[in-house]
Amino acid sequence: MTLAFIRHGQTDWNRRGLFQGSSDIPLNDTGREQAREAGRMLERWSWDAVVSSPLARARETARIVADDLGLPLGPAYPELVERDYGPLEGTPDREAIERWPNRDYPGAEPLDAVVDRCLAGLARIDADHTGQNVVVVCHGTIMKYTLIRLTGYPVRVVLNGAVSAIERDGDAWRVLTINGEPVEA
Repeated sequence: MTLAFIRHGQTDWNRRGLFQGSSDIPLNDTGREQAREAGRMLERWSWDAVVSSPLARARETARIVADDLGLPLGPAYPELVERDYGPLEGTPDREAIERWPNRDYPGAEPLDAVVDRCLAGLARIDADHTGQNVVVVCHGTIMKYTLIRLTGYPVRVVLNGAVSAIERDGDAWRVLTINGEPVEA
């Protein structure tokens, strides 16, 4: 099984550097173009399904990618929703990162819980699409920390619209690309 994680395309809140988290913010025109670019990048592989977080920005990105790949849009998995940043949603992310460099924001969903939730979602995706190659459209924080836990690869940042692909190798996962760039094995 190969999974291609795509962070949704840009929103106006991304452009302005604001925490979105579980707030349901739509894509902007740049985000729609990023989704089309991601779809073009994925054409070199064979895909069986495109699934996503239920948030509008991820769902629209997934719809664009699925259309580009000639696939029906698959289900939305609530486990793939972005980290809930609580009272920090809508505030400048740089200020919060400077104040809480370990990302232990007050009132936010704990990072371990975010990754555990995502892994539960990936288990459901695996059960629904056994042995298939699946495109998973979700969000930056949930992707970054899930990729780190699954692969041990030191992901620094996840870019809007970028493809980060991993492949199951027995019980382990091997990184193929991060942000569209091949990773040396």
